Amino acid sequence: MITVMLVYGTRPEAIKMAPVVRALKESPLFRPVVVLTGQHRSILDQVNTVFEVEADHDLAIMSPNQTLHDITVRTMSGLQPLFDSETPDAVLVQGDTTSAMAAAIAAFERKIPVVHLEAGLRSGDLFDPFPEEANRRIIGQIASLHLAPTEHARRNLLASGVSEKRIAVTGNTVIDALHLMLGREPEFEDVRVAEAADGERPMVLVTAHRRENHGAPMERIGSAVRVLAGRFPGHDFVLPAHPNPAVRTHLLAALGTAPNILVTEPVAFTDMVHLLDRATLVLTDSGGVQEEAPALATPVLVLRETTERPEAVLAGTSRLVGTHVETIVEEAAALLDDPARHAAMAQVASPFGDGHATERTVAALDELLAGGVRLPDFSAEAVSVAAP
Repeated sequence: MITVMLVYGTRPEAIKMAPVVRALKESPLFRPVVVLTGQHRSILDQVNTVFEVEADHDLAIMSPNQTLHDITVRTMSGLQPLFDSETPDAVLVQGDTTSAMAAAIAAFERKIPVVHLEAGLRSGDLFDPFPEEANRRIIGQIASLHLAPTEHARRNLLASGVSEKRIAVTGNTVIDALHLMLGREPEFEDVRVAEAADGERPMVLVTAHRRENHGAPMERIGSAVRVLAGRFPGHDFVLPAHPNPAVRTHLLAALGTAPNILVTEPVAFTDMVHLLDRATLVLTDSGGVQEEAPALATPVLVLRETTERPEAVLAGTSRLVGTHVETIVEEAAALLDDPARHAAMAQVASPFGDGHATERTVAALDELLAGGVRLPDFSAEAVSVAAP
């Protein structure tokens, strides 16, 4: 059996890793070892429960007011004894978190092949998003296998000097996860959100948590939502609040108390899929939501100055609007007021995946570790939102 150690600790990582964990468990060739770092404790457990993923190890690195340095040191230190006891043939990390970067370096230092899921994303600005852009570039320098979600990501890797033989274009596993959840009944704990999700009033979904938006940008996002709620009293604005105090302190204080602003605790992934599918419009700074919403034909306004996911912007399903109140309000109001403009963004196609990224991922691992044969690369042409 080939041992693949999967290391992750945040909700977005858990969502994108879950289909891979499930597929590796079903494979007669691989033995997956799931290691949680534990940054998003409650919402991480929530995702693993939904996807029926059980962790083999938990580093439990979280501590109050921890720094990026703390995350790096605790992740690297915690993995050392696991490398000795589990003897992984490869370490798989996802995306661009600090713990993913730390796990990749720790594996590299032990000469364990690093596999990078969702490789090749680039914003072009080393400090935006921070520290994610630096993290993914670092992983890109040491990975043995780069699982690029799109052709654009593949070109980024080639431009940075990565050999074409080390790149597989898989599509994004978040679309696989999305398809696994489509059709499942949501189980909203908040009655108000359940009523909004099942009601007839138009709904705007808002998510915000990025580190580069902490402070004044988060306050501006909250202020923009408050203005929009006053301008569109017939719409519900649903905001699952990220548990990070740095987010809640600034965002929630600026929101106000309009009756059509529904602030709730983080929702399960099944519930989030239902909200994304139900929403008229999404306002977000989340990378995962930028990928998920276009697959459900829901327009997205990206609350950031840059994005490493330009495919949706180029396809016309999302738009970068930054974090200034006036711009957010102007762009959102234009879509909510103009059905034709909204319809033009609500394209029934996703540039990020077709629901088969996991199969391509497992085949690429087979080639790297056992001499198997890869599947053909993912192509975004004529991708339907229908689940496979």
